[in-house]
Amino acid sequence: MGAGKSKPKEPGQRSMSLDGTIGTGSDSGHFHHLGPAQQTQTPNRSPAVGTGRRGHQGQHQHAPTNTPELALFGGVDHTGTITSPQRGPLSGGVTTFVALYDYESRTASDLTFRKGDRLQIVNNTEGDWWLARSLTTGESGYIPSNYVAPSDSIQAEEWYFGKITRRDSERLLLNLQNRRGTFLVRESETTKGAYCLSVLDYDNTKGLNVKHYKIRKLDSGGFYITSRTQFTSLQQLVFHYRKHSDGLCHALSDVCPVAKPQTQGLARDAWEIPRESLRLDLKLGQGCFGEVWMGTWNGTTRVAIKTLKPGTMSPEAFLQEAQVMKKLRHEKLVQLYAVVSEEPIYIVTEYMSQGSLLDFLKGDAGKMLRLPQLVDMAAQIAAGMAYVERMNYVHRDLRAANILVGDSLVCKVADFGLARLIEDNEYTARQGDIFYSTTCMVNREVLDQVERGYRMPCPAECPSSLHELMLSCWRKDPEERPTFEYLQGFLEDYFTSTEPQYQPGENL
Repeated sequence: MGAGKSKPKEPGQRSMSLDGTIGTGSDSGHFHHLGPAQQTQTPNRSPAVGTGRRGHQGQHQHAPTNTPELALFGGVDHTGTITSPQRGPLSGGVTTFVALYDYESRTASDLTFRKGDRLQIVNNTEGDWWLARSLTTGESGYIPSNYVAPSDSIQAEEWYFGKITRRDSERLLLNLQNRRGTFLVRESETTKGAYCLSVLDYDNTKGLNVKHYKIRKLDSGGFYITSRTQFTSLQQLVFHYRKHSDGLCHALSDVCPVAKPQTQGLARDAWEIPRESLRLDLKLGQGCFGEVWMGTWNGTTRVAIKTLKPGTMSPEAFLQEAQVMKKLRHEKLVQLYAVVSEEPIYIVTEYMSQGSLLDFLKGDAGKMLRLPQLVDMAAQIAAGMAYVERMNYVHRDLRAANILVGDSLVCKVADFGLARLIEDNEYTARQGDIFYSTTCMVNREVLDQVERGYRMPCPAECPSSLHELMLSCWRKDPEERPTFEYLQGFLEDYFTSTEPQYQPGENL
């Protein structure tokens, strides 16, 4: 069970520090999430930015034609939902694209478009935002590249989710609003060039569960799940199984819904932004060095805003660190959108609807979670940290208060690179003084016990295999602790190692 442990870094290999949130310890300078009764609201609060869906129920069907397969620039996940479809690099020569989602312009240079609109790409050399002309309205402007796909390609199909993991597909499909037969098509994780059809099923023994069928590719270019029924395109395969179950657990019904993906940045060239472009709508928490607000950028976009008190850190040092933070991009890391670099410094990030994992677990929803959900949330955190590990960075303050939760139990690692920038002698002293003095003997006793080799016993109802994993993370010698890559593999495979990877196609 789990991936193999990766080799430890060579002693001379350099790691750059990305410290955790503002302050250290449970009460020293962190931004605390407040309960509903404690939240402060400003007048004229704007409504939440909507999240449209690619998939929908009752969509029309028509016999598909064989279309070329083209790859597209990468997709990104949404603030409060599961990862959106992941796509590959843009194929050369493709200039006509179709919109996968609605998009409302955020700036004067943006282009508004609707799902299904055809767009001609004028310039795609500027990274995440492309200059495009709408073939529907004739207007031109910048568009987020992960909101479109090449026309008449497999990427333009609503049911194609590209390179998402088996676990992410299950997280999407097991949404209680989905009915039996809800489905998606994704790339196979185990076989290059193959695909997987993932279908929501129900039976009295397992309840809601997901069946996975490998779609194999013929040398002639066709596709099949079972060799007795072959198709010239993926579109024709999907069309067939929507009409007939033909051996599947259920006929394909609805395309799995997914929310709009997060754009990379707020807009083109929106990095250092004016303070006046931000509105503070709802106070979420506060600490010794500032506050956290739910806010709105440019009157259009929901964001989270951290406000730092003047003198907290050097603006020059912050900007330098922010450039590093900006380059860390992963679906399980909270995305840094923009900054106000003049004091008081503002840090603008994506908004996570459920607050910190610490507060979430203490709330009513958190108390209802069962082991599979908890293991899945831990796997998401390990995935984010495995990326940080691969990038040769160090978080230094990973804990539940620094994990943010969105809708559908999406977890993301937050708050990199700020603590070591804080210029406050009181803060520097507080790391020792508050830890050892203010909280009295408890922390000293814990430290003494840990140094003597004490480790917490296995909690009630916790499988011994998970406790053993925790013990391995608590080994005294850092070189003997598992890597995050190992933890990710172990946790992602925890409930799937005893299940078949795919349903047997030849038995259909």
